[in-house]
Amino acid sequence: MSHTRNRFVHINQRIKSAIEQSTHTIDNLVTLLAVSKRHPLEKIMTLYDLGQRDFGESYLQEALAKINANPHKDIIWHFIGPIQSNKTRDIASHFHWVHSVDRLKIARRLSAQYPNKRSQPLNICLQINISNEPQKSGFSLDEINTQLSEIIKLPNLAVRGLMAIPQASTNLQQQQLAFSQLRQLMQQLNTQFELNMDTLSMGMSNDLEAAIAEGATIVRIGTALFGAREDKTRYNSK
Repeated sequence: MSHTRNRFVHINQRIKSAIEQSTHTIDNLVTLLAVSKRHPLEKIMTLYDLGQRDFGESYLQEALAKINANPHKDIIWHFIGPIQSNKTRDIASHFHWVHSVDRLKIARRLSAQYPNKRSQPLNICLQINISNEPQKSGFSLDEINTQLSEIIKLPNLAVRGLMAIPQASTNLQQQQLAFSQLRQLMQQLNTQFELNMDTLSMGMSNDLEAAIAEGATIVRIGTALFGAREDKTRYNSK
């Protein structure tokens, strides 16, 4: 418990310090998204008791087991992993946010399969391949305008903003450059399509300061909060 508390306090201190130095952070608000994939529900409950409410999962079957066993209904569940077409129904039914919408087909399926009984639309972020890496998913900068024009027509979805995982770098200026590009892209798209996107899901343990400096509103933190991940063979999920 003490290790978890210390990590939680340390990460929040890093976030607070980064906010104080940022000129782009919107209303000084940054949400800590605890990336709980490959960690048991017990660790989620420990962070919950410390005040954490937003948790991110990447593997659907593992996530569903946790969601169904979770006794606290005020947890906000975020899906942040790659999305296969045959997983969209369960994702639409069980998550409040989806950060990894990387193609029009997935957006259409989430929209069509979103349960009518849910009163609020599904919050989504469009994943942008900001560093143009061939091995990574996400909309390219060349196609996002055309794809967004179709996505914003879909019912049941609230296009809240953009998400990116830039090319890894230890250089602060290089880190900030990629995050700056994502911020400017959201501003451009908001103007072009008369939208009010307000979310930049960017920044992880090694680059959260650079992300917050460029206006991140959600930072996704895993190992720095939970410690080392458990052996993936414990979970029969993808």
